This record gives sequence, C-alpha cells and structure tokens, in this order.
Amino acid sequence: MRIAIHAFPGVTMFHLSVPQMVFDEVARQGLAEWETQVFAERAGPVRTAEGLTVGGARGLRAMEEADLIVLPSWHEDGRETSARLTAALARAHRRGAVVVGLCLGAIPVADAGLLAGRRAVTHWQASDLLASRHPDVELDQQVLYVDHGDVLTSAGTASGLDACLHVVRRRLGADAANRVARSLVIAPHREGGQAQFIDRPLPARSAEGPIAGVLEWALQHLGEPLRVDDLARRAQQSRRTFLRAFRATTGTTPAAWLRAQQLDAARRMLESSDAPIERVAAECGFGSVVTFRQAFAAAFGTTPSSYRRRFDARRA
Repeated sequence: MRIAIHAFPGVTMFHLSVPQMVFDEVARQGLAEWETQVFAERAGPVRTAEGLTVGGARGLRAMEEADLIVLPSWHEDGRETSARLTAALARAHRRGAVVVGLCLGAIPVADAGLLAGRRAVTHWQASDLLASRHPDVELDQQVLYVDHGDVLTSAGTASGLDACLHVVRRRLGADAANRVARSLVIAPHREGGQAQFIDRPLPARSAEGPIAGVLEWALQHLGEPLRVDDLARRAQQSRRTFLRAFRATTGTTPAAWLRAQQLDAARRMLESSDAPIERVAAECGFGSVVTFRQAFAAAFGTTPSSYRRRFDARRA
C-alpha cells in the first residue's frame, strides 16, 4: 500500500512522525508491503515548527499514486485550505483513495468537502472554528477517532496514534495491530467514547509486589468467581490493605478492573475465534449470556455479534 503524508511549513515533527512511525513499522515487521512518502503543496524541503528541515518532499502529484493520504495536522491558525490542495484531495478521494485527517488535519479534509453531512472529530481547540466554517459537519468530541471507511478523522495530538493503529487493525487485523503497538511500546487499545472504534487497554500494572502476582493470577482465572476477599487472601493482605494497594497499583477498584479484563478477554475471543457467544460469556466470567450482552453493549456501544463481524481478525 502506498501512503502519502502531507507536510507544510510549520508542521510539528511529532505530528509528521506519527503516521510514518506506525505505518513504517508494518513494513519493518514484515506484516505487509507498506510504503510511506512525504508530500507538500510544492515539492522540496519543508521547515518544521522545531526549525528542522525535511528534505525531499514530493509535490501534490504524490496523491495521484497513493492508496492512503494522511493529513497529520494543519496550521495552528486554522487558515483555509488552498484551492490546489482541496481540489487534489477531492480528486484522490473520487478515485478511491482513503483520506485521513489527524488532529487539525480534519480542517483541510472538511474544506475539501469530504465531511459534509458526516460525523467527525478534531482537536478540541479547533472544534468551534471547524463547526462555524462547516456547520454541516457533525462534530463528536467524545471520541478519539471516527472512521467512515473512505474518510477518517481523529482528535488531538496523541489520538493520531490510536487512529493509525486502527488503520492497521482494519487493513491487516488485530494481531498485526497488536504487534505494531508492542514494537512501538504503546497501548494497542485506549479507552474513549464510541467504544466500537476505541478498544480498551489493560489498566497499568506494577511489575513488583503482591498485587502484581494477584493480577497475573486473576488474568488466568477470569472464568472463575473472583471475590475481593479471595484476592486479598492470595495477596496475603487484609481486605482494607488490599483495596488500598490495589487502587494504588491499578488506579481503580478490583470489581472495575476485573470487569474490564473480562470484557477485554471477550473482545479478543470475538476477534480471533468462532466460539459461540455462550462460550465466550462463560470463559470470560459472565454469569449469563444476558449479563454478557448487557455489559458488552454498555462498554463498547454494540453487540458481541456485531463487534465480531466488524473486527474479526481472521478475515485479514
């Protein structure tokens, strides 16, 4: 797949590097033949916000050959996109290229008319500007990214990592996205609104101490009844001490942590197996299929069956 990443004078190195880092890792891992290249409105060197110069940027014709076009950010003043760039984006979209607007990059995507009548997200600081310029765009600031298949937008800054990992997941499957995330030492899943698009991470865990051992043990026994008193005994602590230490380690309660792990385990089973919903519910610690469906819908905003159809890693 050929990926064209837009650069402009004043772009930050972080925004420019995010899609390159994620998509180039796909090739480095041998997962697929993905090739990235940087382009600008005019071919030649581009000076970044940090004062460094990116050389060798291609011109707008790079979009004519790209399967995926990424606008990783935009000018901080939110200036209107040039007619040359909007026309090139519209042409590329019409011929079938997927257009991705990360962070402020949603602005030129909207200026090109690709978000008319659609949901989208951008950095919260640019929401009012985008809403006033394009009132026909439905902005949803409770999500990390919104994917329409042909057009994708993401919220501010680091959510570009989530959106790029989502592209890897959608194109190559969950296992490939997880491998890229592990290699880059970033979370493959992060909580957010509209959870059918934003998968859930494992809460942070300490590598040492009695709580770490309990967490590891609990993850191997999610299908069993796991009561707080039982976990406290395994940690050789009183209930009160255990609850305090557990929150200090994970940032949440045992019940909330366990439910998140059960849901995450269920999500992985749905992605990677054809096990019946009843078996998924039982193996992941839910008392009944009804309870499982209710908890899954509350967490991910969709049903287990619908989630499986959307994120089945075996289809990659």
